[in-house]
Amino acid sequence: MTLQELVHKAASCYMDRVAVCFDECNNQLPVYYTYKTVVNAASELSDFLLLHCDFQGIREIGLYCQPGIDLPSWILGILQVPAAYVPIEPDSPPSLSTYFMKKCDLKYILVEKKQINKFKSFHETLLNYDTFTVEHNDLVLFRLHWKNTEVNLMLNDGKEKYEKEKIKSISSDHVNAEKAEEHMDLRLKHCLAYVLHTSGTTGIPKIVRVPHKCIVPNIQHFRVLFDITQEDVLFLASPLTFDPSVVEIFLALSSGASLLIVPTSVKLLPSKLASVLFSHHRVTVLQATPTLLRRFGSQLIKSTVLSATTSLRVLALGGEAFPSLTVLRSWRGEGNKTQIFNVYGITEVSSWATIYRIPEKTLNSTLKCELPVQLGFPLLGTVVEVRDTNGFTIQEGSGQVFLGGRNRVCFLDDEVTVPLGTMRATGDFVTVKDGEIFFLGRKDSQIKRHGKRLNIELVQQVAEELQQVESCAVTWYNQEKLILFMVSKDASVKEYIFKELQKYLPSHAVPDELVLIDSLPFTSHGKIDVSELNKIYLNYINLKSENKLSGKEDLWEKLQYLWKSTLNLPEDLLRVPDESLFLNSGGDSLKSIRLLSEIEKLVGTSVPGLLEIILSSSILEIYNHILQTVVPDEDVTFRKSCTTKRKLSDINQEEASGTSLHQKAIMTFSCHNEINAFVVLSRGSQILSLNSTRFLTKLGHCSSACPSDSVSQTNIQNLKGLNSPVLIGKSKDPSCVAKVSEEGKPAIGTQKMELHVRWRSDTGKCVDASPLVVIPTSDKSSTTVYIGSHSHRMKAVDFYSGKVKWEQILGDRIESSACVSKCGNFIVVGLAVLYQWTNLFIPVYLTIRAKNTFWFP
Repeated sequence: MTLQELVHKAASCYMDRVAVCFDECNNQLPVYYTYKTVVNAASELSDFLLLHCDFQGIREIGLYCQPGIDLPSWILGILQVPAAYVPIEPDSPPSLSTYFMKKCDLKYILVEKKQINKFKSFHETLLNYDTFTVEHNDLVLFRLHWKNTEVNLMLNDGKEKYEKEKIKSISSDHVNAEKAEEHMDLRLKHCLAYVLHTSGTTGIPKIVRVPHKCIVPNIQHFRVLFDITQEDVLFLASPLTFDPSVVEIFLALSSGASLLIVPTSVKLLPSKLASVLFSHHRVTVLQATPTLLRRFGSQLIKSTVLSATTSLRVLALGGEAFPSLTVLRSWRGEGNKTQIFNVYGITEVSSWATIYRIPEKTLNSTLKCELPVQLGFPLLGTVVEVRDTNGFTIQEGSGQVFLGGRNRVCFLDDEVTVPLGTMRATGDFVTVKDGEIFFLGRKDSQIKRHGKRLNIELVQQVAEELQQVESCAVTWYNQEKLILFMVSKDASVKEYIFKELQKYLPSHAVPDELVLIDSLPFTSHGKIDVSELNKIYLNYINLKSENKLSGKEDLWEKLQYLWKSTLNLPEDLLRVPDESLFLNSGGDSLKSIRLLSEIEKLVGTSVPGLLEIILSSSILEIYNHILQTVVPDEDVTFRKSCTTKRKLSDINQEEASGTSLHQKAIMTFSCHNEINAFVVLSRGSQILSLNSTRFLTKLGHCSSACPSDSVSQTNIQNLKGLNSPVLIGKSKDPSCVAKVSEEGKPAIGTQKMELHVRWRSDTGKCVDASPLVVIPTSDKSSTTVYIGSHSHRMKAVDFYSGKVKWEQILGDRIESSACVSKCGNFIVVGLAVLYQWTNLFIPVYLTIRAKNTFWFP
């Protein structure tokens, strides 16, 4: 059975019934064709093509047109040749259309007369076609001649093999009979129905050649499931380049029903489209993507599309993740009886593979359902498997969907023969529970954010369930920022939406930004246009970045704004108190990263050490730290009284403004009053100093980065006799350095630097923290290296011998470098303790002195 045979069978019974209606929606009367008119027009086109086309090998004919009254006749005429129709979308990017036609090695194309100028202007430099063309009614037939050099650029090895196989094939009627029983062969005369390409959103578009045997079962099964009769009116919602259009066209024309077609431009006007579909033509069956339905808006859906008096008998949603039951229920008007179906499939296995009807009882229930809507049962002739990462079929748990069946086979790219029963990977992940399959998301919707896996469709689903959100979409912008685009008439709900999302989403799933837009952009296939959303966001951030910093006061104001927006504080809060702490004001590690990103974007440069300052210091100290980077010559004064550590037990007692309570240590300790002079080497080339002004002055390293109040004027003995003298200067050879004497003058010329292992010390696990080297100026022999690791060990190792002076096992892994106190008596290290239930990184401070451990709560 072929698609054209299905139509002819129905036409023989319903010759005088309306088969096609085209409404331009411009105050003119709609145009109608009966089944007799459609069949006769198709036969005339078939005769024309057989007369003017010299077919060799595979029969494929392009169709370049817009939706109109003649569309079904043109498709049927090509099929009756017999040949496969190859739809080319006039509004698609010319480069994609050209790639598609070249990849198919298309020899003939029918171009609608109204589209001739567009066709020529878009493809004149890329195509070589005959100046002599043949016309048939409203169509023009072009014979295409591809330059060998141009075609070869687009062909891969598989295509070349295909060309060789085609040459070897003497006649398509002499295919090996035994092989035909085991394989689907596209060279058979009546094999192919149509040729499409995938969207290419996840890579290079794939060519999909669809046999009649693969798509006809879809049509036959849907006729039964939807109970289609000659009284039904179906809407052509999908473009020809999207395979659900095949189901819409032939489901109607094989049942004696009527197919409604409107111009593409009308589909972009939700209110007008709703009026045309449900008031003027009383459409009874609608197959659409959830995005296309959402464009109507929740109010219009409830009052018209899914109202109690709607003409719509069947609504089938597919092509994207199915809406949650909560959203679906909110869309239905009281008393609505529309049957709602979830249909699922992929282009590579021709349109739909599974179907599930939402029970009326479920739609009317008020109980909250945590699981998504199930995919349902396989359609006629379809096999559905769920496989784990090792490729084994599973009956319970999560895995990837594979689709196929004996005759549910398509040809991808350069395949000429495909084994019957071939199973195709979908890239969609599901979970199987009690024999039911539930959709989790596409492979390309799974991202890793802040160390955790996240399906961005979950974010969209949760946001969409909020009453203030009409429709929304989520993108993973540049694989670094999670952006929620929301359609809402009330701009003031932005703050509320953020707070609600924090209630229902884990912290790693809360969007970085919420952008209000007038309407969602979507592709010709009725899906969300992610590339267009990215352009919208790019314009959004460009507008934000136009406001350049005009001074210290402007920095302070913008920092306050970023602080409030990141923490979702009320915008009418006039001023954030100077002593406000980020963590105490509702911040966490994820928000701190967001604030860091926004600050660095604002100042136009990276700010070293800012993340640690955000997590542990007040907003005023954060401001001063930023100033040190942006305006390093400024005299910056810190308010040290504001830097109190977070006390876990007193979180609820802390003031909402961010002011922390004073805390006391659970153990007291004493230390010597004298201040020890020393030099600290940390993070490679950084030289930090406290109480050693003369030493640094001689080396030329004393800068404004060393606050005057932290440098002692104690007499310091010059540091002498170090085996490894301080090295500065540059050389053209990166492996050579210049030695510098104590007086700061070069002692000798450049020497070759060689690395040797002096000693080793086992830390048990990997080391993320940079070693801290403390060099006392009074006793050079006691130079010590302090290092921590993921094994929870903190070590003090002698710089010269490698002997472990002391070692402590702490409460968690150590990822940050240790610090030294101003007096030189204490080493301080932070532990990154991960609390899974809050996803907060809480800094716990520890002081180590003479093998004694003291904890600050």
